[in-house]
Amino acid sequence: MNKSKLKKLLEHHYKEFDRSKIEPDPLQFPHRYTNEKDIEISAFIASIFAYGTVKQINKTLNLIFSQMENSPLEYLTSKKISDIQNSFNSIKHRFYKSEDIICLFKFLRDIYLRNESIKSIFLNAYKQDENIRDAINSFSKYSIMNLIRLNNNRLTHGLKFMFPLPEKGSACKRMNLFLRWMVRKDELDFGLWSEIPTSHLVIPVDTHIFQIAQKLNLTTQTSVSWKMASEITENLKGFDKNDPVKYDFALCHIGIRKLSFE
Repeated sequence: MNKSKLKKLLEHHYKEFDRSKIEPDPLQFPHRYTNEKDIEISAFIASIFAYGTVKQINKTLNLIFSQMENSPLEYLTSKKISDIQNSFNSIKHRFYKSEDIICLFKFLRDIYLRNESIKSIFLNAYKQDENIRDAINSFSKYSIMNLIRLNNNRLTHGLKFMFPLPEKGSACKRMNLFLRWMVRKDELDFGLWSEIPTSHLVIPVDTHIFQIAQKLNLTTQTSVSWKMASEITENLKGFDKNDPVKYDFALCHIGIRKLSFE
């Protein structure tokens, strides 16, 4: 397929996959809220749990958000640690045990009780060099350090899995997904973090993006990694240099829904 035809198809599918096609994507959960911090918190949680089958992901997220009722921010800032333990002591998700999930919510509770936010912590790392890869590294290391502290100085497999590092080669799919939701602005993505240019984003690579990127010759890599994610992103800049990650939702859902890219 030549570049002109590929661009036309990419733009077509980007427009086709609008808000009406949001389900069953976990992005549907932050769209329940209007308060910016509720959106940020719920998007962060939804991205952390965005691995496995769509059915598994949505089942877990429905259980989690049912505990937080109308406002994730109010839940985090009004509940005691014992309340959080009671809320999540029976919820598990693949590699995450209930103790990992409880620890994650204790970490989020700490952040918002200090009147900080995920945004303020991430931007502090980002401003050091304006490099999204290094900012993800710094943010993940900060998060892991605090999770260990809140988990009696223990690092479980589940907590480590929550915050992988690009410096170790990880594609960091879930973190890149969260950043796409926060930075980009359209019917699907919220655009709450305008301090980061969309051109700095890296595509979240999962099985579906991996497979379609290979078919479209957007990558020469053979295994999912940061290197693959960067290469796909750079190639997509050939179609939109300022917003290459805008094609992510459509490409991913073509795979999820087993559609043809045509």
